Amino acid sequence: MSAAEGATEEAGAEPALRLRGAALGYGDRTLWNGLDLDVRPGEFLAVLGPNGTGKTSLLRAALGLTRLSAGTVEVNAPVGYVPQQKTLQAGVPVRARDLVRFGVDGHRWGIGRPGRGRELRRRVDAALAEVGAAEYADIPVGMLSGGEQQRVRIAQALASDPGLLLCDEPLLSLDLRRQQEVTALVDARRRRRGTAVVFVTHEINPVLGVVDRVLYLAGGRFRVGPPDEVLTSPVLSELYGARIEVVRAGGRVIVAGAEAAAAEDAHHLDDTVEVAH
Repeated sequence: MSAAEGATEEAGAEPALRLRGAALGYGDRTLWNGLDLDVRPGEFLAVLGPNGTGKTSLLRAALGLTRLSAGTVEVNAPVGYVPQQKTLQAGVPVRARDLVRFGVDGHRWGIGRPGRGRELRRRVDAALAEVGAAEYADIPVGMLSGGEQQRVRIAQALASDPGLLLCDEPLLSLDLRRQQEVTALVDARRRRRGTAVVFVTHEINPVLGVVDRVLYLAGGRFRVGPPDEVLTSPVLSELYGARIEVVRAGGRVIVAGAEAAAAEDAHHLDDTVEVAH
């Protein structure tokens, strides 16, 4: 059974993330409006679109860090969050296991109850093993490669055993091999544990083989559906308000004209909106 079929089977289950009539805007600029969305357990949703369309802000709304202009957002599962990657420098003394532990115990201070240290170590070790990072658990994070650091960040997000995993551009600045590795890690987690995934990315091709649905944001509009239904020339042309060509070749999707259309639209954005990815 595919993950998509598994998500369909659980259609009666409570969604991990639900938005109803959701809108987001800054000043007189509306990024999206009237968004109804359920992300079910085990579903992999990719969020696509140019900069300034509210992709990161959608995740921030789910985290309670950004207030919607209208509508509601409801989270019905423990949340794990993979933020946009910022490479840590070699001088940073924090070890990989320390960073992962912050994902479990970062809000606690002082001496914990007896045995808690062993429990935390077990959870940290399990999270590092799950993403294939156990071998560098005690290495300072700043000495790891970009791909290794991203594995540790995913382990940090998984250490709290989330039912909803929010990933903000986790493939950024990674080469193709590392992109595929990170995608495989996230996909393996949701298949094994039924974790719902909301995955913001500029690159659809690394996740094309595992994604169930796409939420595409562009031109103040959106479209939600399976990749084959959303990633088409007519649909994207309607979203951008300009002619967009979608070409499929060798199992890849190539979108031509989107950057130019997005750049033209960006002339109308103020500084506040431009930072709302």
